[in-house]
Amino acid sequence: MKKKIYQRSIELTNGPLTSGMIRSFAQSSLSRRVIPNYIKTYKIPTADIENPLESFPTLHDFFIRTLKAESRPVADVPVVSPVDGKIEVFGDLHEGIRFLVKNQQYSLADLLGNAALADSYQNGKYIVLYLSPADYHRIHSPASGKVLKQYVLGKKSYPVNGAGLRYGKAPISGNYRLITELETQSANLLVVKVGAMFVNSIQLTNSRESWEKGEEVAYFSFGSTVVLFFEENHIEFSSNVRAGERIKVGEALAHMV
Repeated sequence: MKKKIYQRSIELTNGPLTSGMIRSFAQSSLSRRVIPNYIKTYKIPTADIENPLESFPTLHDFFIRTLKAESRPVADVPVVSPVDGKIEVFGDLHEGIRFLVKNQQYSLADLLGNAALADSYQNGKYIVLYLSPADYHRIHSPASGKVLKQYVLGKKSYPVNGAGLRYGKAPISGNYRLITELETQSANLLVVKVGAMFVNSIQLTNSRESWEKGEEVAYFSFGSTVVLFFEENHIEFSSNVRAGERIKVGEALAHMV
């Protein structure tokens, strides 16, 4: 019953009108007044923000804030974290191409919308990184490589926080998402950027044919999760990667084997 009520409330509120109202307010000059309370509520550290707080004309501009370059050094490993966030879960992709996120299973083929692409990552590894409202919401390249393909799937978005993952209707596979496949010197990897409830915006800021490790490539407008997928027998996660722990852009994520 609780799950049905939650899903119904999302269906009723997660539409063009509601999304448009939230977007309009966040991008209006009136929203500037809530920035101090937003910082206080979410306990957002401000020392590493690139621009002065008074320079942000809207809440949206603050949400997609940039940071001082020196605040996110890039580790000398092949794969680094593309975002600031919490490591929700990570592990192996077993036969059947299904993985577990917050006690729900998801099909990799459904998530990617491409069965052939999903097949190429069978028996590989994955990691789910969740960004809270407090986090820095710009996305950086986890590795250096050539962009093989990039496409968008999904219409509506569902919450990607704990409640959404537990009660939502296929919150990962059904959400609006931008999928990028990178070809590195050692292997291919997938960067799946998943939108969250109300505002589906995932803005690509790097349209080049190749990405450099650590450089900015996109940003989220409100709510987000990034899922990385790796081919079989090509990576081992770094010792600092532990479920429930926080990780920052540029920190070591995986080594090639």
